[in-house]
Amino acid sequence: MSNVITAKMVGALRGKTGAGLMDCKKALTEANGDEAQAEIILRKKGISQAAKKAGRATSEGLIESYIHLGGKVGVMLELNCETDFVAKTDDFKGLCRDICLHIAAANPTYVKREDVPEEDIKKEQEIAVAQAEGKPAPAVQQIVEGKLNKYYSTICLLEQSFVKNADQTINDLLTSKISALGENLVIHRFVRYQIGE
Repeated sequence: MSNVITAKMVGALRGKTGAGLMDCKKALTEANGDEAQAEIILRKKGISQAAKKAGRATSEGLIESYIHLGGKVGVMLELNCETDFVAKTDDFKGLCRDICLHIAAANPTYVKREDVPEEDIKKEQEIAVAQAEGKPAPAVQQIVEGKLNKYYSTICLLEQSFVKNADQTINDLLTSKISALGENLVIHRFVRYQIGE
């Protein structure tokens, strides 16, 4: 027996996820009215939709800036999308502002793992191996992988927990917006300035 899906339930899920009304209704129907399960269904769908769009060219977008209160920290970000139409939407502009705010607060160094220089990775591996000295070889490998993942989540923007929602990484945020806006989105580059650095 299935639960009746009400407009209120659909609206609540849409407000939480930003997904389209029909997508919310389908997810709730599939989850038999369970909002938490429907949210998981939508997240999985968003990830698969984002993967399909990943190869598409992103030649439009915005340069967004943010100056933190007191003028001690400033950020410039280039966020790209596929069309000028999407770049002009409030949703896209809000995403730019949120990412700038996050960069100001979290101070990432790189956009993604692939941007981290090989010599920095080797240094971190050496430190992790030295810290795991005396442990069995399989444990050392796991320790090194764990410490490298933690290192990446500290310095790589896409892997950091979003300052406005610690349950979501910046990559998760971007994936959800790709699903909502229907276009590929790419954080091309950013610069963070801080007085005294």
